[in-house]
Formats: sequence, structure tokens, C-alpha cells
Amino acid sequence: MPGGAILSTSIAVDRVEAPITFKAYLMCAFAAFGGIFFGYDSGYISGVMGMQYFVALLTGLDPDTTPIAQFTLPSWKKSAITSILSAGTFFGALMAGDFADYVGRRPTIIFGCIVLMVGVALQTASAGFGLLLAGRLVAGFGVGYVSAIIILYMSEIAPRKVRGAIVSGYQFCITVGLLIASCVDYGTQNRIDSGSYRIPIALQMFWALVLGIGLFFLPESPRYFVKKDKLDKAVVVLAKLRGQPCDSDYVQQELAEIVANNDYESRLIPQNNYFESWFACFRGNLRDRSSNLRRTILGTSIQMMQQWTGINFIFYFGTTFFQELGTISDPFLMSLITSLVNVCSTPISFWTIEKFGRRPLMIWGALGMLLCEFVIAIVGVIYKDNPSAFKAMISFICIYIFFFASTWGPGAWVVTGEIFPLPIRSRGVALSVASNWLWNCVIAVITPYMVGTDQGNLGPRVFFIWGSLCTVCLVYAYFLIPETKGLTLEQVDRMLEECATRASSKWVPHSTLTTDFDLTEKSAVLETIEHKEEKIHV
Repeated sequence: MPGGAILSTSIAVDRVEAPITFKAYLMCAFAAFGGIFFGYDSGYISGVMGMQYFVALLTGLDPDTTPIAQFTLPSWKKSAITSILSAGTFFGALMAGDFADYVGRRPTIIFGCIVLMVGVALQTASAGFGLLLAGRLVAGFGVGYVSAIIILYMSEIAPRKVRGAIVSGYQFCITVGLLIASCVDYGTQNRIDSGSYRIPIALQMFWALVLGIGLFFLPESPRYFVKKDKLDKAVVVLAKLRGQPCDSDYVQQELAEIVANNDYESRLIPQNNYFESWFACFRGNLRDRSSNLRRTILGTSIQMMQQWTGINFIFYFGTTFFQELGTISDPFLMSLITSLVNVCSTPISFWTIEKFGRRPLMIWGALGMLLCEFVIAIVGVIYKDNPSAFKAMISFICIYIFFFASTWGPGAWVVTGEIFPLPIRSRGVALSVASNWLWNCVIAVITPYMVGTDQGNLGPRVFFIWGSLCTVCLVYAYFLIPETKGLTLEQVDRMLEECATRASSKWVPHSTLTTDFDLTEKSAVLETIEHKEEKIHV
């Protein structure tokens, strides 16, 4: 058995983690900053594709002679420009799991920032379609690295009592990034030079620099060191995160539980080589509620469902969609307003996700979204020439965004970071985030063809599709999403083993894995940690 840090023969269930400190809040909050350039990178392209100079550059249209209504990119170019980023992020997220296990969570995120900056440099220098696509593809790899591992990193370092709120901060930063992108687009839209699109693109470098440099001053995840059997480093890092001395009972007991859980899961999930470590994600029976296969399907499907809500239709194609409706005088301002609603709604989840839990938020959020989307579709079809009807549609779009931002937006990220056991956590999260980007890419590819005036021209009828998919999300949330509020990551593992999804909110911790080991094992563990403590004594 790998060594562990146990100072007593038993650990109280309520004493497996130290009290929360302000320092812990600050470190997790800064890690959440990664969401800003994720959101910004996703959001700026909506406005850029509606800018006259940019459209002229890629189509050859003359801004002085072409009617404004015809001044738009072909659907296939919108599809390619938007989806190529998601394609890059899909592969970047898959690769990130390996990097995170071999070199650590923190270096992987920093590497992602560097890759992103290379992609941004290519996009900024572009004066044509080809180089722009290449730059967005490279930038996508960087975003994939960061988006996959930042969730893993935050889930592993955040205190259990506020983990949901802390990880929700990542979604909040995504919304802030989307808002900043809308503001920058709004400010540069009327420029008649390449600065109209190059300024929004180049600003991405700033967010990557801030995150990359800042991460040099943050600690590595203690669970990464436990996985690598480097307990001397794990105890020092955990002490920093919890604001306790290395010999604190809180630190020793939390580390003991992490080590015991890792040992327990490693026995169940042997990984003798690289390919086995990936196959481990798909081991087990689908009927076994705690099997790796079921957890992997849960993680990948919840990220798929988040995309099925249709939220990125608003943030990817909102500006051009409002332009094509022809009933809104300032589509850029409308996109800015929807982004502002997104930002203001997300912080509500900081409180609700810990007060009411993950499961109720996802169920009620899906219900609220599907009602709004069907109302938008019905009003848009029946009263398509009524100005008052369009005002009602905009109102319900904002309410729909509120429901997403306060429930499924943060909730999907929170649950994804909590459900995987340590031996497969990096790859499980990577697969889940890759699923998010895969469906993001699919939606980015097909949406322009559904709503483009030169293609499907569905207009408001597209919300019938999003509403139907949100109905699926509602059924999915009720039957498959477990309640993980207030549990350590190790306790989540036990909960998934011991109770059904719909009963998960009633489950309470009743023991720790360290209390389940026999005295011989405990003595071996204690001897190992005492030997290592001689080297790490502070």
C-alpha cells in the first residue's frame, strides 16, 4: 500500500478537512480567472463576424456600395470560423489529461496559456481566411488544455464546503469574458481599418499572460502528488492550501483520507501501462452505479447536455442572428445586454449551489429554460411581424439566459469535477470537457445552416429545437445527476458506491476509508509517513 499520513488510528467524518481560510478563497478565485479567456475567446467572434471591415476582408464586398442587409458572411464561412476553435479545444482537452498526470495540473495550464498566445498571434497577423482558421485552431488547443485542467485543479484544491461555489466562479469568469468581448466588439465595430477585428483578437493575450504568470505563484494540487506517491510534497502543499502547519491534525487527517482513497481505487483500477490508464475510464458494468464506465458516461453526457441547452447559439451567433431578423436597430448592443444578463445571473449560483445542492438546480434550471425557449419559438412564429412580440422574445431570451447562468452553466462544471476517482480523474475530466467541445463544435457547424438566410432560415423556429433538447436535459437531470453537496471528493466516491442517484441527497458520510483499514495496514502507513516527515518537518 502507498504511504500515507495518519497520526491516529481513526478519523472523525467531520474532521477530514481544515476550516476554510481567506487564503484558500483567493487561490481558488485566481484559478477561476482561466474562465475569462475561455469566455472571451468564445465570445469575441460573434461580434467580429458582423463587422463590415472583417466581412469585406473575407468576401471582397465593397462597404460603400453593398447594402447593409447583404453585408454578411456566407453560412459556410461562419460555420468554419466558429467551429474550428471548438475542434482544436476537443483535441486539446483530450491531450491535457495525459499532461496533467505526467507533469502536473499547474504546468499543464501554463502550457495551455502559451499555446493560446501562439494561436492569438497568428489570428492577429491574419489578413485572410486561411491564417485566421489556422490561428483559431492553434488557440483552440490552448483553450482545451486550460478548460479541461482548470476544473480538475480547482476541484482538487478547493475546500469541500465551498467547492461548488468556487468552481461556479469559473463559470462566472466565463460570463465576464463574454461580456468583455461584447464590450470590445461594441467599441471597435465602426472602425474602418483592421483594428476593428485585430484589437478584439489581440486582447486575448492579456488574459493568458495574467493566468500563466499568476499560476507560477500557486501550489500544485496535493492529489497530484499523492497519485505520484510524493507525500512529502503533498503534505507541504496541503498545509499551504489549508493555512495550517504541516503537523496539524487537520492536514494529516485530510491527507490520510486522500491517500487511503487513492490506494483503495488503485486496487480496483490497476493501471500497468498508458493504454490501460485510458481503458480504465471505461471499465465496469453500466448497471453498476459506481463503475468507471458509468461515471465517464455521466461526465461526458452532462457536458453534452450543457451544450444542448442552446446557450452558445446566443453567444456565438447572437449578433448575426439579430442582424438577420432585421427588427433590432443595434444588434451589437443587444449582444452586450445578453452578456450582461449572463454575468449578473451567475453569482446567484455561488449561494444556491451550496444551499440547495447541484441536483435541484439542474432540474429546475432545465425546466425554466425549456419553458422560455418554447415561448420564444411560439411568439416568434405566430407574431413574427409584431414589434411588441420581438420585445417579448428578447425578454424571454434574457430570462432563459438567467436560468442557464444560475443553474446548468456552473452546475455542469461542478459535477464534472467531483464524480471521478483519483486514479482516472484527470482523464475522466479531460474526456468530459472534450465532450463539451465536441458538441460545441457540432452546434457551431450546423447552426449557421439552420438559421442562415441563405440556408435553412429557421429564424425564431430554431428555439423549438433548443426547447426540445432542454426537455431531454430535464429528464436526464432527474434520473442521472447525483447530489454531491458538502462532500469531500473521497466521500463522493463512497456515496456513488452506496446509494442510487435519486436518493443521493439523503446520503451522509458514516465512516472514512482510513477507519476501514485493519491495524496492520495502519501501522505500515504510519511508519511510512513518519519516515517522510523527518524530511519535510517545518
